[in-house]
Amino acid sequence: MKQFFQAFAYAFVGIKESIKKGRNLKIHLSLALTVVFLGLFLGITRIEWLILILTITTVLAAEIFNSVLEDQCDLLKEENHLKYERTKFIRDASAGAVLILALGAALVGCLIFLPYLR
Repeated sequence: MKQFFQAFAYAFVGIKESIKKGRNLKIHLSLALTVVFLGLFLGITRIEWLILILTITTVLAAEIFNSVLEDQCDLLKEENHLKYERTKFIRDASAGAVLILALGAALVGCLIFLPYLR
C-alpha cells in the first residue's frame, strides 16, 4: 500500500517540476484557470464542464509529454554528441501535436462560451 501512495507522490513531484520548468505549461495553466473562472461565472452546464475538463487535462498532459520529449532530446544530444538536426523532428512533431490540441481546445472554448456571451 505504501508503494501505491509513493507513486502518487512521485507523480505530484513530476507535475510540480513540470510547472516550474515549463513556460508553455504555465501559459496553458493560466488559460485553463481563466476558462474555469469563465465557466463558473457564466454557469455552464454539466456536459460543458465535462467537455472542458477533458479538453484542459488533455492539453496539459500533452504539454508535459512534450517537455519530457524535449528533455530526452537534450539528453540524447549531450550524451551521444548528436547535432540538433538529429532530434529536430521529435521536437517539432511533439510541439505540433500540442499545437493541434491547443487549437482544438480554443475551438471547444469558443463553441461553449460564445452562445453565453451573445
